This record gives sequence, structure tokens and C-alpha cells, in this order.
Amino acid sequence: MTQAQVELLVQSQHARGGSTDVKLIETHISWLVLGPEHVLKIKKPVKFSFLDFSTLTKRKFYCQEEVRLNRRLSPSMYLGVIPIRAFAGKILTGDNEGQIIDYAVLMRRMDERQQMDLLLRKDQVSEEHLELLADQLAKFHLKAKQIRTPLALEQMQADFADILNLRPQIKFLLGTEAIESLENIVESALAFLEEQAFQLYVRKMQGWTIDGHGDLHSKNIFLLASPVIFDCIEFGDHFREVDVLDELAFLCMDLNFHHRQDLEERFLAAYLRRNPCMSGEIDRQLFLYYKLYRANVRLKVAALDVKPGEPVLQSKSDQVQRYFELMQTYQQQLANLQTT
Repeated sequence: MTQAQVELLVQSQHARGGSTDVKLIETHISWLVLGPEHVLKIKKPVKFSFLDFSTLTKRKFYCQEEVRLNRRLSPSMYLGVIPIRAFAGKILTGDNEGQIIDYAVLMRRMDERQQMDLLLRKDQVSEEHLELLADQLAKFHLKAKQIRTPLALEQMQADFADILNLRPQIKFLLGTEAIESLENIVESALAFLEEQAFQLYVRKMQGWTIDGHGDLHSKNIFLLASPVIFDCIEFGDHFREVDVLDELAFLCMDLNFHHRQDLEERFLAAYLRRNPCMSGEIDRQLFLYYKLYRANVRLKVAALDVKPGEPVLQSKSDQVQRYFELMQTYQQQLANLQTT
């Protein structure tokens, strides 16, 4: 679909529901049309180094995968996949006349006021919230499919080093010195992975690599009476088939991003009581590496939409700066652990 077609779809949703409570949210890979009760998530026809939504066939497949995978954690939220059709100058959904031009994931709309990242900014996330979340995640991880395929060390290194493809954006946002620092971080991280290849392999053979969520940060969690964890990775199995420490590190890094180390400690302690996946100094080093990697991922997501020379929202610039600072902090902490 094109931007113009999406805007026509929004207009048709207004007309169909007779409501003005329809809005459009855009990310670098999706359009989300939010209605009073439901959400349509449409994949953009884009191709990046880490995903390919460039054809209609691929978008249909990944819509189906998104529903299948997310129903593991939030079955009541993901309702199915519906076609989007063009007919008589209109863009419609469902079993209408017209040519199918795309597909959308149909979701039940949740109460955005309870989204965890918003609650963190309002200082409204409690230790009890983290206890419930730890319990739900531990149960999910303990039941998840274990992945014992050969260790893909080169893929892990490539995933970390992919951030260097955004040198122009990062230089534009953070300056020339940041590029040198980023290159040093990448070099040390790749060396660390090489050094810990055997331990990574051992953990995989022990069953700690699972078919998990892959994108576990606070924006993908609703803190309701029972937490709702949504929007797992569907576009690349290796992003989702991760060590449990990697999943935990993502959420813990996000809590660090919001300056809530206290909540990180409570969450981690609660989770490890239920699923003791971390023991010994090497595991703690791996956990810290994964926090470094997840800060890398979020920095990359924040920088993807930036076009050097064009105006940048202050909030976007602040995000990039904060994730870069976290990367520097984690690199130093990891170096300190390795020398003690």
C-alpha cells in the first residue's frame, strides 16, 4: 500500500464507524489504524537488512506469522488477518468487492493509558507489576520451544555490527567522535562473542535458547490486571529464537533507559526465583553483553527514520543520545567484569 491509500483507508474507517475516534500511527515498518475497538496493522512495502516486506505475498505471510506467534502470549488481542481491497476509488477491508492490494493484522484495541512505557514516565509502575510480569514471562519461557540448532556466532556478530550501517545518521545526531566510540564498542563486542562462543554453545545445549518474544521492551506491554505482552518479532526467526538472558536483558535495559534500576532488580530477582537461568560470573557477563546489544538495537530503531540534514524531533535526538550513553556504560561495566 501507499501512504495515500492508507489515508483513504482511514477515511473509510471514519465513514464505516460513524466515529471520529480513528487515528493513524506510523513507524518505520508499519501503519497502524486505530479505531474505537480495533486496530489494523499494515506492513509497509519496505526492505531493510533485517526484514523484507517488499512483496504482497511476503506481507500476507508475515501477517499470518504475527498472529500465530503473538497468540502465544496475547490470544485475546490478536483476532486474525484480513484483506484490504481497492474498489471504486475507495480502500476497504474484509469481504468486499475489489482487488486485494494488501493485508492487515486485526487486533483488539487495548487501553493505551496502561502501556508500560507511558506508566514508567509517570512513575506509576509498581514492584507488584514487575512481580506479575516476571511470573507470566517465566511461565512462557519454561513452556517455549527450545532451540538446539548450531550456534550462529557469525550471525550474532553481524547483528551487533549492523549498527555501523547507520553511521551517517548517528554522526548527524551525535557528532564525529561518537562514530569512533561506536566502532570501538562494536569491535570489543565482537571480540567478547568470540571469547564466549563455548559458553554460548553450552547454554544452547542446556536448553536456554528458546522461541521467545524477541522484542521485549515496555512499549510492547500493557500493565492490566494480567499483563498483556504483544508485538513479538515475526519477520526473522533468529531475532526471536534467543537465549532467555537476552529476553530479560532487553526489558532490564529498557528499565535502565527510564532510570529505574530498582524495578530492574525487583523484576530480575522475581524472574530468577521462577526460572534460574543465570548462575556464575560468565552468565552475568553474558547478561550484560545482551543489555549492550539491546541498547544497540533500540539506538538503531530510533535512528532509522533520521535523514541527515533534515529537522529532527528533540525527543528522537534524546532517545539516540540516551541509548548511546547506555551502550558506553554497559561496555565499561563489561570490561570491568572481565578484569576482576
